Amino acid sequence: MTRLETFYKDQVLAKLTEQFGYQNVMQVPRITKITLNMGVGEAAGNKKVLENAVADMAKISGQKPITTKARVSVASFKIRDGWPIGC
Repeated sequence: MTRLETFYKDQVLAKLTEQFGYQNVMQVPRITKITLNMGVGEAAGNKKVLENAVADMAKISGQKPITTKARVSVASFKIRDGWPIGC
């Protein structure tokens, strides 16, 4: 079990039950998914910026992020189809 999950089950669950008067544990709202994303517009010109963003995201989440690539080319942003632009 992760650190955040144990904190939620031990402390947050009890406080929510007390505050809102839930009679059953199944009535308390649950967190099912947390999604993090980061768009790095400067990555089109400098690949090192994206590597730093991936490292920062890995430190925050504790998992290795997947780099996202541009789906279409946008001439005004100077981005081509398939270039890595975020994580």
